[in-house]
Amino acid sequence: MAFSSESKNPLFAFVSPQVASYFIAGGCAGAASRTVVSPLERLKIIQQVQPRSSKSQYKGVWKSLVRMWKEEGFRGYMRGNGINCLRIVPYSAVQFTTYEQLKKWFTKHGELDTPKRLASGALAGITSVCATYPLDLVRARLSIATASIPITQLQSASSSAVIAPNPANGLHSAYTPAELTILGMTMKIAREEGGIRGLYRGLVTTAFGVAPYVGINFASYEFFRGMIYEEGKTSVARKLLCGALAGSLSQTLTYPFDVLRRKMQVTGMKSSALEIKYTGAVDALLGILRTEGIQGLYRGLWPNLLKVAPSIATSFFTYELVKDFLISP
Repeated sequence: MAFSSESKNPLFAFVSPQVASYFIAGGCAGAASRTVVSPLERLKIIQQVQPRSSKSQYKGVWKSLVRMWKEEGFRGYMRGNGINCLRIVPYSAVQFTTYEQLKKWFTKHGELDTPKRLASGALAGITSVCATYPLDLVRARLSIATASIPITQLQSASSSAVIAPNPANGLHSAYTPAELTILGMTMKIAREEGGIRGLYRGLVTTAFGVAPYVGINFASYEFFRGMIYEEGKTSVARKLLCGALAGSLSQTLTYPFDVLRRKMQVTGMKSSALEIKYTGAVDALLGILRTEGIQGLYRGLWPNLLKVAPSIATSFFTYELVKDFLISP
């Protein structure tokens, strides 16, 4: 199934086989990387938005995962993963393709050094975020909608949501079964939070966080690859190690932006785990610092670090594996 430059496949009528290979490999990389760490991804989101004063907090990675399993079973681990994959496939495909094309463009205008790799990654990150952001927001809402954390009932008289017992955790939920689907949640957000604009809540904060994250991720991966790879010794373990190191470094440096992004994404929910409603990214930042201190910007970091190493390692490994297969002679 390798794509040659002479391929007559209609898929390549408007794009080159090489660009199509980047796109397909990037999509496969995204789906594989997120699925293997889905339980930790959901736990991170829950810990980011749960009230600090709540007695029923999700505390500890292992205890929280066990609790999630007891309350919701395997479905709880995969809650939101469907839309996560639906989002991450085009997101990752656009990101890798844009990065590869920008590297080529920068190469034509001089040597491809670290600053240019950072710029290529940052621009690739912004492009992919803008293309898939509504799916990310809906995924975040689905991830916390059934979690057994306290909710503040802030429904307006015009809201059509029904407060009903959630059999999964014994608490009350402001969402009907139909609204706990990708389409249902999307329609609910659009209907109750200002239409299409509501689906882009937190986009600016996300872009500011993703740009340095993706830039550092790509640049550090190529840096570590240059250090760790040896002539004729590009083993699976070395490839996975480079991805794990790159992901851990980039996530740690940019994690506060991710916390702000989640706070902004769920602050419009009619029934929310947030104790404070924020009017914007700056208000969210000041509010977190005022009520929780610096540590509030790093809530959920531990499960995030546990997931990011295998996630990014799997992403880069899958990308290179599929890309090499598709463009090989």
